[in-house]
Amino acid sequence: MAKKSGLGRGLGALLDASGESKSLIVERKRPAGIGTIPLNKIEVNPFQPREDFDQESLDELADSIKIHGIIQPITVRQLSQNEFQLISGERRLQGSKLAGLTEVPAYIRTADDQQMLEMALIENIQRENLNAIEVALSYQRLLTECDLKQEELGDRVGKKRSTVTNYLRLLKLPGEIQAGLRDAKISMGHARTLVTMDDIDQQLRIFDQIVQHDLSVRKVEELVRNLGKEKPTSSPKKNSDPEILRLQVKLSSHFGTKIQVSADNENKGQIKIPFNSTDELNRILDILDV
Repeated sequence: MAKKSGLGRGLGALLDASGESKSLIVERKRPAGIGTIPLNKIEVNPFQPREDFDQESLDELADSIKIHGIIQPITVRQLSQNEFQLISGERRLQGSKLAGLTEVPAYIRTADDQQMLEMALIENIQRENLNAIEVALSYQRLLTECDLKQEELGDRVGKKRSTVTNYLRLLKLPGEIQAGLRDAKISMGHARTLVTMDDIDQQLRIFDQIVQHDLSVRKVEELVRNLGKEKPTSSPKKNSDPEILRLQVKLSSHFGTKIQVSADNENKGQIKIPFNSTDELNRILDILDV
């Protein structure tokens, strides 16, 4: 059954109970208020951070809407006299369509693209059960696209700065591990332990062990500690050309695995892209579009 959730400290700082904006909304052509809008006049939110919605949960919401209607209005911005664009309330909008409604109650306001993005991100972080990677990406977008500092971000979403930092660090993990966290193959505890490692190859090896042997977070922490105690072995001589080193780092970040680039004085060389499993090979091939 759909419940009327509170706004939370982050979103509540932006919207008061009447739907009026306290900080985000600029001068508007008409006063903000609640109106009833045909569903076919509402465009989706292009800034929606949530990519996947659980169909069973949507069906349950639709059943609730059939009985109780829309308890909390969605929020839209007006594009023209008869055109609107969703700001927040994607699940309620989809649930209304599944319930067979033709119109929904909505807060109508004017907002520019950046304001829409900030409101949509905060609304989803506060109200939806996003996975850890979706939360981290939402935090990163708020920092970069909305020009917020981490302290400001923590205040907006009602989280400690250390919590925000822990989520953002997850984005340093290789793509395969991020996908594993997103798909619930590993937990947040596993990921926070793996991100403490500097060696991408070791991260990926331990990630494969977690998935194959269902290792606990405590066991992974033990593995990482033992690796830290091992004596470093001699490694092959690294290319000292700063341009080559920068290229290696950039390629390693792009492919989510440790790339090796070498070149001689005649600018002849090679690029090595290692992989540890068939799944990882397929992920790399997808990136290469091969």
